[in-house]
Amino acid sequence: MPDNDNNENDVEWENRKKIPAEMERHKTQKNSDETHGNGPTAAPKKKVLKLKLTYVLAVIVILSALVGTVYFLTIWQASQALSVVASGDNISVFYTLTLTNGTVLQSNFGAQPFSFVVGSGQVIQGFNDAVIGMKVGEAKNVTLPPNEAYGNYSSALIVTVPRSDFGNASINVGETVSNKATGQKGIITVVNSTSATINFNSPLAGETLLFEIKIASINK
Repeated sequence: MPDNDNNENDVEWENRKKIPAEMERHKTQKNSDETHGNGPTAAPKKKVLKLKLTYVLAVIVILSALVGTVYFLTIWQASQALSVVASGDNISVFYTLTLTNGTVLQSNFGAQPFSFVVGSGQVIQGFNDAVIGMKVGEAKNVTLPPNEAYGNYSSALIVTVPRSDFGNASINVGETVSNKATGQKGIITVVNSTSATINFNSPLAGETLLFEIKIASINK
């Protein structure tokens, strides 16, 4: 009987020794699998890495788009500033001049454009102001009152001068003459043996003018 008890105890002791050993081997294998990406925690780590990479790429794309947009807007604004009429520009225009009664006085559409330097005083003030800010190919219609065109009619601009001021030159009614002192041009309205009357009002003085304007070119 004692022998049987001893054998049973020995077997039980051996089994107890085997159980911790098996547990240790299982733990070691589990750690090894997790370390090499074979365990249950490996997949989540890969997913986290992929998500982080996706976020980084998304941020890069967004930043690139923002930088591109800012660059485009900067270039666009600069080009817009250069493409509109400003004071000092030499520009060419097509225009039609019409009176309020519908009479067309001048038009160069279909012909050579008219060129002038903006702000130089080469054209009436209202016309000069109308083209500022316009772009090539842009057209507009403007109405200019007398004070923005050729001024109001003034009797003070009708003068009578001695006939001798013209020397021996032949002068006739309807001829255009210039004031040497001011450069102002006038039309002779009356001539006799002793004097001549000259009207220095513009033929369009007191008129409201209608302009159709189209920009042909801009030279900065």
